[in-house]
Amino acid sequence: MPEASNNLPPEPDSLIGSSHEKHERALQYIEQVTAHADQVQRRVLTEILSANAHVEYLRHGLDGYMDTKTFKKTMPVVSYDDIKPYVDRIANGDPSPILCSKPISEFLTSSGTSGGERKLMPTTEEELERKSLLYSLLMPVMNQFIPGLDKGKGMYFLFVKSESTTPGGLLARPVLTSYYRSPHFKDRPYDPYNQYTSPNETILCTDSYQSMYSQFLCGLCLSREVLRVGAVFASGFIRAIKFLETHWLLLSNDIRTGTINPRITDPLVRQSVLNILKPDPELADLIESECSKGTWEGIISRLWRNTKYIDVIVTGTMSQYIPTLDYYRLYRYRVGDILRVSGFKNNAPQFNFVCRKNVILSIDSDKVDEVELQNAVMEASKNLIPYGACVVEYTSYADTVTIPGHYVIYWEISLKEATANNNNVIPGSVFEKCCLSMEESLNSVYRQGRVSDKSIGPLEMKIVETGTFDKLMDYALNHGASINQYKTPRCVKHAPILELLNSYVVDNYFSPKCPHWVPGRKEWSTNNS
Repeated sequence: MPEASNNLPPEPDSLIGSSHEKHERALQYIEQVTAHADQVQRRVLTEILSANAHVEYLRHGLDGYMDTKTFKKTMPVVSYDDIKPYVDRIANGDPSPILCSKPISEFLTSSGTSGGERKLMPTTEEELERKSLLYSLLMPVMNQFIPGLDKGKGMYFLFVKSESTTPGGLLARPVLTSYYRSPHFKDRPYDPYNQYTSPNETILCTDSYQSMYSQFLCGLCLSREVLRVGAVFASGFIRAIKFLETHWLLLSNDIRTGTINPRITDPLVRQSVLNILKPDPELADLIESECSKGTWEGIISRLWRNTKYIDVIVTGTMSQYIPTLDYYRLYRYRVGDILRVSGFKNNAPQFNFVCRKNVILSIDSDKVDEVELQNAVMEASKNLIPYGACVVEYTSYADTVTIPGHYVIYWEISLKEATANNNNVIPGSVFEKCCLSMEESLNSVYRQGRVSDKSIGPLEMKIVETGTFDKLMDYALNHGASINQYKTPRCVKHAPILELLNSYVVDNYFSPKCPHWVPGRKEWSTNNS
């Protein structure tokens, strides 16, 4: 089998020299790796199998064989549920080499769920080094298209999320939280291409309000140096701009006086901001002038005038935020993302992310599929039984016009004949209870977005007239659908369909409070109680 390692340059993050030299070598590294993609993949697989030949998961299946053919023949493509028993053993403290020969350092929690809880992905210290290498390849590529990014800073809104501890004592947290809390991020060497306006202390603050406010304050203070702005996902960046819409007076006052809003109480955050904040009446005047104009169109270029681009993820479900952004100017495992090969970089395929498999609703990092939505509707509809009512049809919509976005559920209700003419037979409080019941039934990622991250707004229920879903079917049939194959869509996005549904809404209700959510898994808190 041909070895690609002899053809590859050393990893770019281990090189010495100027930023320009590092970038050149990083680009050479990308060229070499993509030119020998097949050989590299075979070599990496062989190295993985060799290093993990004696772990429990592989020991009996491969019998010591390390060739690709035997591996593909013997080890099936699996889903998370197939390996969950192994993962649970590690989480519960089993120290034996179950899935990996290296010690498991922590668990990374996915945005996807299994049984309503975040999936746990065991990881090692070595894996974090590989992720850091991949992160280091981004700016050399960007600099090819937008030169001069080393002449200023990036204003990125970055946040940590809550973390929990497994019964075995390992941390469980999202991948970016793991990275931001690691020495790879906190103790990163100086790089003119990766200078942020936000001090580490503001990013690592667990209070979302204090973190957002202080990051904005620093970003505004350093606005003349900002060349690019962004967040991880488009939804997060839009939430940040919405925050500016409601807090610009406080921010401009802090900049005018050189003082910090008393709501910012974290001492490390306050000190890190004071290292940047100085009285600047001229900048405060600009902020107040631009933010009081009554329109937020083009606000990025009006306040951060040297900005060259917005850096956010807009693929998949995040593509729904593009119009708003434009307005603001290890083993064989099935991931569940639907990808489309869009071309090649040398011999390595390039992919476009199409969507998440089976997902029908998503606002931020949350993902709800059709089965989960159905179960939530069934659970909530139990509140109607005492009133002789039931849900005859339903559909949903992810509303991203409001900030933060929220789920909208359309219900068509059937009442018993004796009460069909009584419009007040079901109190509004019952429908509000239905909203909350649905939220309580949704997965932990959704509930964390509602309770902790504040990235999702209260669920909204819209009650439509009797016969509305028949009209929806008529619309589909008139536009080419087959009556034999038609079924009610459980999520709608098409504007004419939304207009049709909204034209027959008779009442709407919102969840009256946040659903229950605590960090970690339900069984962990049960075991600890």
